[in-house]
Amino acid sequence: MSKQVLFVCAGKEFPQGAFNFLRSMQQQEQVHVLGLFFNPIDVDAMVTVSQIVVQAPYDRLREREHEVMAANRSSFSRQCEQHHIRYQVHAHDGQWDKDILVGESRFADVLVLSGELFYADINLRQPNVYLREALYSAECPVVIIPEDYKQCERVFMAYDGSKESLFAIKQFCYLFPQMTDLPTEMLYVRDEPEDNIPDLDRLRQYTRQHFDAMGFSKLHFKASHYFSTWIGAKKDVLLVTGSYGRSPFSYLAKHSFAEQVISEHKIPVFIAHA
Repeated sequence: MSKQVLFVCAGKEFPQGAFNFLRSMQQQEQVHVLGLFFNPIDVDAMVTVSQIVVQAPYDRLREREHEVMAANRSSFSRQCEQHHIRYQVHAHDGQWDKDILVGESRFADVLVLSGELFYADINLRQPNVYLREALYSAECPVVIIPEDYKQCERVFMAYDGSKESLFAIKQFCYLFPQMTDLPTEMLYVRDEPEDNIPDLDRLRQYTRQHFDAMGFSKLHFKASHYFSTWIGAKKDVLLVTGSYGRSPFSYLAKHSFAEQVISEHKIPVFIAHA
């Protein structure tokens, strides 16, 4: 038995941090990885926007993009063989195609990608719309890994009492049982004076069956305003959260909340939407 992992690469640099996460998975149990590679720049889309085609520069740009993708494929294959990871390279070798990603994620246990790819230009904070689309469209849980990934020593779980947040917690337990023995904190964030957490007794009973060391905390501030700063100060942690902006009831996982945490590239984030 092994897990089917979809490894997506769509940047100019090979996502070494994400691959190091794959290595940590392989050390715990056997995995089979499908590498799916896209050109880092949609050249045809650029031409459509500009409406100006200068053939020679256009051809050189396309050639460079194919060289980058070929180099990333080669690095992926070489490292998989070096670390005895069973793998396959997807036949696609062109521009971004959401339908391909959706189809492959439907038959994957988890999708792994790099947090560095979330922005096309880190300095200008220009969103990489393809990777954002991957988070919305993937039909399996997604793990976003920072480039400076280190082994996690603690897990934080965003909980808001919704079925989406419980679904993410359950998926994490099924996919990464080896991490359930880490110190784990259930976080309920609400800007209110009361200390109550929804369904706390049943939540305690459930998590007691799956986690070795679970704590429960309520943070009294607005998640969308302060949570990214709060969790960014933590070291060697992983965040588990629910649907990526899909449900109005899961305020912890709305666009601004999840995007802030991912874009700052501070910690790994596990996202699962029901």
